[in-house]
Amino acid sequence: HQRALCNLTVTNTNNQLILADRWYTKDGWTEMHPIDIAVSCGYNLNSTSDDFFWQVKIGYTIGHSVSLVSLSTAIVILCIFRKLHCTRNYIHMHLFVSFILKAIAVFIKDVVLYEVGEVDNCSSGSVGCKAVIVFFQYCIMASFFWLLVEGLYLHALLAVSFFSERKYFWAYILIGWGGPAIFITAWSIAKANYNDVGCWDIIENTDVFWWIIKTPILASILMNFILFICIIRILRQKINCPDIGRNDSNQYSRLAKSTLLLIPLFGINYIVFAFIPEQVKTELRLVFDLILGSFQGFVVAVLYCFLNGEVQGEIKRKWRRWHLQRYMGSDTKYQHPSIGSSNNFNTQITMLTRCSPKTRRASLSCHDDLSSI
Repeated sequence: HQRALCNLTVTNTNNQLILADRWYTKDGWTEMHPIDIAVSCGYNLNSTSDDFFWQVKIGYTIGHSVSLVSLSTAIVILCIFRKLHCTRNYIHMHLFVSFILKAIAVFIKDVVLYEVGEVDNCSSGSVGCKAVIVFFQYCIMASFFWLLVEGLYLHALLAVSFFSERKYFWAYILIGWGGPAIFITAWSIAKANYNDVGCWDIIENTDVFWWIIKTPILASILMNFILFICIIRILRQKINCPDIGRNDSNQYSRLAKSTLLLIPLFGINYIVFAFIPEQVKTELRLVFDLILGSFQGFVVAVLYCFLNGEVQGEIKRKWRRWHLQRYMGSDTKYQHPSIGSSNNFNTQITMLTRCSPKTRRASLSCHDDLSSI
């Protein structure tokens, strides 16, 4: 039988050329093993086994599944209760949606690339296969941009004296959803015109168009890290307000708690490997970015919805009202004291920093009731 050989030329960590071979027979192109795909992406074949890649795939599949269920539940809760409708929770819901789309995109990509067998790195792939990759890249970038929006909103809330939330909310929408659309569109046009090979899923070391996606993601991670440092500094100043009446250990414990709660919301975990070459610590990078990163949606949903004091209070209030209506009749109207206006920003980290009248007049940096999130 006549056979044609297709060689995918890539470089390993030692800058040595590696050929990933595919043969064309009477039955078509031979399948490309996942380990070959990993090698084409630049991973070290000698240090990473095939079983490890499948374990990583199972790990991030479980993580995205758990995140998908928890985030969907959190969105339903935030939408049902009207008292929870505020700009802060609207931004949280957009972040939740971006994580949900990211999980869905991962599932679709895995089905198309590994089960349906759409991948053909020797010729131009189908339009549907490329559309899946474009959607996947858009969801990835959108999740990073909404993490940036969370940082921008919280910094403006703490640093700006007169902050119009409704005015800036639409700007946040444009940043979160419009920004990724611009970069992904530019990347798609460049790939279609200059590097239309395969399903656009293989990222080669010489692919200059990949920087159209990578640069804004790295920039968003760096900006969020800077905002994170600034917000921690602001919180530290407010915690150390004079006449606060607390000992140092209590203040530092509250600051540590605030820092830990802000890490998943700002995506600070991505800074660990963001600016390190992709060939360095490949296995650790895969575990950290893919497996642990897939559970980020679950962590954010738990911290900022399920463990949120406002959410728990509203659920308990509805539960008590339902029980009263059940035992006393549907015509019974249950009056409950107001738990606060919609402008109340008390959530997980509520820091009561009460100052003396003299100190309050002298410093504008100390507020009676500081809510960090």
